[in-house]
Parts: sequence; C-alpha cells; structure tokens
Amino acid sequence: MLEVSNLYSYYGKSAIIQGIDFSVPDGGFLGIVGRNGVGKTTLLRTLMGLTDRSTGALTLNGDDLLSRPTPERAAAGIAYIPQGREVIPRFTVRENLLMGTFPRPDGSRDVPQHIYEMFPILDEFIDRRAGDLSGGQQQQLAIGRALAMKPKVILLDEPTEGIQPNIVKQIESVLIRLNRDMGLTIVLVEQNTRFVREAADHFLLLEKGQVTLRGTGDELTGEVVEKYLTL
Repeated sequence: MLEVSNLYSYYGKSAIIQGIDFSVPDGGFLGIVGRNGVGKTTLLRTLMGLTDRSTGALTLNGDDLLSRPTPERAAAGIAYIPQGREVIPRFTVRENLLMGTFPRPDGSRDVPQHIYEMFPILDEFIDRRAGDLSGGQQQQLAIGRALAMKPKVILLDEPTEGIQPNIVKQIESVLIRLNRDMGLTIVLVEQNTRFVREAADHFLLLEKGQVTLRGTGDELTGEVVEKYLTL
C-alpha cells in the first residue's frame, strides 16, 4: 500500500502541496484531476523526491520513503513517467528500455516480454533512435521503460496529452490491463476525466495544492467536472 499523510512540498519557501492525505492499496488505481497549475505534477514529483523539500509521511508497504533520495524510491518499486515523456532521443528504443532495468534489485537487464506484446511498435523499432519516433510512440516507449524496472507502483503524468487518438486508446487499454489483470498499482494525473472515471477506483480533485474533493471513479460525474474543472 502507498500511503501519504499530511504531505507538504516546497519549491524554495513556497508550499505547493499542502496537507495532502491519501492511500492506494496494492492493485489500486487512483486518478488525480484538477485545473492547470493546482499542484498535480508537483504531487507526483514529491512522491519521487524531486522537489526542494517535503514534510509529512510517505510509505510504501510500511517502509518510510520520504527521507530517501529518488534512486532509492525507484529501487523500492516506484516508477515515474513525467509529462513530456523524457525519453533519451539519441538512444535507441532498446537502450531506453535497458535504462529502465537499472533500478531493479535483482540486477537483471532482461526487458520483460509483455512490454513488446503491449506495444508491438517498440519491438518493430527496437534499433531506431527514440528521437525519430512520433510523440505517441515515444509515450509508449516511456511507459515501456518504466515497466522494465518491474515496479510495484507507477506514477503517470498526463500520458495521453497531445497524442493521436488511436494511440490514446491503446495506452488507455494497456493501463487498464496492467491494473486489472496484472495487479499494478497506478497513480494517474489526467485531464481526460472520461478515462479517469472508467479506469480509476478513486479520484482526488486538487485546488491550490489541497484536496478539494475525493470519491470513487463513478463519482467523477459531469456535474463535478462542470463545477470544478470547466474553465
């Protein structure tokens, strides 16, 4: 279980995340929604130890992670796919996937076969440079690279943003399969409330770095979207 309690996170002296509490059970799927600039990305970065300072509590299966640096959080089983994907453009698909294996405690450099089954384009373009892939293909590579570390929890920041619709549907299907069939715990920041409602067990709605609303995925209704998310 991933548990967060009274979490504050800072850039400089500014508290961007303020007093957030939530828990995600093993195999759970949490969606995080909110308008732009409310702290959703900062929350994921805080879970990975990528902000200037944080206080409160963060545990994974009872182990304290808040005091640990980012590499140790990855080794504990948390994978992070940032907004913008951040694949290494000069590396091949194979080399990017290989990078994903480095946090694994078992030391293995084998890329799990199911990654190629989920994203056949990665196998087809295995020796192509990542920078030559389309945005949607790079997103598939970023997810594949994260899965290569065999994580317990995967954090995704806007994985369908700016991607062609056919690949969006593929990514959505893969995330549902990873969660429901393979038991992977997922924390997803996503503007597509339809997908959050379909895929997530629960959701958090953020405003100004705080949780304004929480509920089951089914409770992320059109009325909620209209009230809190429509500009």
